[in-house]
Amino acid sequence: MAEKTRERGRPRGFDANAALDRAVEVFWRRGYEGASLSDLTEAMGINRPSLYAAYGNKEELFRRAVARYAEADMAYAREALAEPTAYQVIARFLRANADALTRTDRPPGCLSIQGGLSDGSDGGSVAQFLAASRLAGERALAERLARAVDEGDLPAGTDPVALARYVMVVSEGNAVHAAAGADRAGLHATVDIALRAVPGNPQGAG
Repeated sequence: MAEKTRERGRPRGFDANAALDRAVEVFWRRGYEGASLSDLTEAMGINRPSLYAAYGNKEELFRRAVARYAEADMAYAREALAEPTAYQVIARFLRANADALTRTDRPPGCLSIQGGLSDGSDGGSVAQFLAASRLAGERALAERLARAVDEGDLPAGTDPVALARYVMVVSEGNAVHAAAGADRAGLHATVDIALRAVPGNPQGAG
């Protein structure tokens, strides 16, 4: 009975989250197009039939890997939204992002940027999926900043959508530079400058 209830194709003792974490790293380092099925199955410790049985296909595995990445590696983005002021939200997000982009135990940069910068054999669906994922984060930030405008925390007339886009442009630009070898101090120096443009920046902060 236990064998029947075990999902078809999964090896005994299969740890779905651990396998997804390994798939995340492969996609992160190689991108969606560059990650071969052999790369993925070797890293995940399963064979191709098991991969197809457990995840459907490569694209579905990638989508689940991105979801896992968002849950684990991007938790700081959700936590930043709970900060009491808009400036603190933005500062915490950009600081934590700079740290995450330069973790020594992870590939440099960001999976959502490196994963699919250009259209490939998938007809562009992966690039579109990643763009939509990034936009969802931008919208969540814009909603938090809109609340700050309503509460008087941000000056009347502040465009929360434009401000959220500005923050995301900084974080995504830092991701590209981190992948190219920029160090943590360099990314934080960029954040210092970016924060000066944020309404509510305390005098001398950065």
